[in-house]
Amino acid sequence: MSSLLVKSGLSLVAGFAMSSCGVQDDYASGGYGKDPQPAEPSPALIAKTVTYKKDKHGMASYKDSDRKRYVRTTSFSHMEKEPGAPGRKNAAGTILKYGKNIRSAAADWSVYPLGTKFKIKGQPYTYVVDDYGSALANTNTIDIFKPTLKGMRDWGTRNVEITVVQWGCYERSRRLLKGRRGYWHCRDMYNKIVKKVRSGNYAKLENDNMDAL
Repeated sequence: MSSLLVKSGLSLVAGFAMSSCGVQDDYASGGYGKDPQPAEPSPALIAKTVTYKKDKHGMASYKDSDRKRYVRTTSFSHMEKEPGAPGRKNAAGTILKYGKNIRSAAADWSVYPLGTKFKIKGQPYTYVVDDYGSALANTNTIDIFKPTLKGMRDWGTRNVEITVVQWGCYERSRRLLKGRRGYWHCRDMYNKIVKKVRSGNYAKLENDNMDAL
């Protein structure tokens, strides 16, 4: 009986924590609906990338001024339980999101800084970059968070069209990465962000959306 009370109490606390952030979280409620599939990317957008510099996956490296992008996406789940991955926590120290409106994504923060929001063509969700991973460093790939291993596998690897709707903060990304430079990928992102900020040629934070992370 006491264990049931404890579990009930923990559920209430978790529910309050998610609602207080203003995020409707399907993961917390256990509701996984079938997601609409992304729409086909624009052929004109794909053709535009022919002259762009490419990463190791052959995908275009864009300027921050390019909002519409043809990108490679992969997917990840906290259920993989990778060494060093703290459960469902993201690199920003908050909880990975999987709601009806807002969902989490991971990327190289020197490409998509912490807090960057984007939409995938054909889907209603707004994705927010709040995590990173060593496999993403030096690439333009975006990793889409899925709360289940099945969801992760179903997404797999796919190229999609995205629109950046709000840039995050390179400065906050730099501050968080500064103390993590013992890891090569964090050091790599940090150095690239410092170089970009010093050049002055980068997207500035659009509204302070950091409290939502």
